[in-house]
Amino acid sequence: MISMPSRRFVLGISGASGAAYALRLLELLLVQGHEVHLVVSEYGKRLLADEAGVRRITLDDLLPHLGSDRTCGGAVGRLVVHPHKDVGAVIASGSFLHDGMVVLPCSSTSLGAIATCSGSNLLTRAAMVTLKERRPLVICHRETPLNLIDIENMRTLTLAGAIICPTNPGFYLMPRSVQDLVDFMVGKVLDLLRVPHALKTRWEDAPEAKAAEPGLE
Repeated sequence: MISMPSRRFVLGISGASGAAYALRLLELLLVQGHEVHLVVSEYGKRLLADEAGVRRITLDDLLPHLGSDRTCGGAVGRLVVHPHKDVGAVIASGSFLHDGMVVLPCSSTSLGAIATCSGSNLLTRAAMVTLKERRPLVICHRETPLNLIDIENMRTLTLAGAIICPTNPGFYLMPRSVQDLVDFMVGKVLDLLRVPHALKTRWEDAPEAKAAEPGLE
């Protein structure tokens, strides 16, 4: 475990495939003692049910998917779940201070709603407010291939200050399991949030980097 002062983050889960990414990020943020405000769209709920067997968005239902009770059982009071239709929730206000928001996974529908400020649910509203307040917003788009509308929406959000972080794991660490690929991406997101972690995501962790001799080029 990496010890550091507690911080506050917002996590949005929409209806693109990739529940494992979201649950692993939530686990690591809670394990480190951070406060997480969670909002799940209607299709995000279906995603968690279909891919992870999570039927209700409560701490008790999420715990079996967040590691052991020993590591996440103390999350009572630090995980706040907001109804996705409640656009008057605290995370929809610019006066609510936090250290960054991640939409993971982010569907093309949510991507477009955030880019055009046309979202009518709490997830997209919270993301738009995060941009307005110039706080870190990490958009983990997961759909492929991309059409021109997706590309233009990514361009718009990048110009507005968001970070587009597609769920594109690298293979230079020689992954041996799906969990290795999940951890690679989650480590990237944690890096973008400036949250220390012990996941292997960097080039210096790769076998090729360790075997290379300096000064050969």
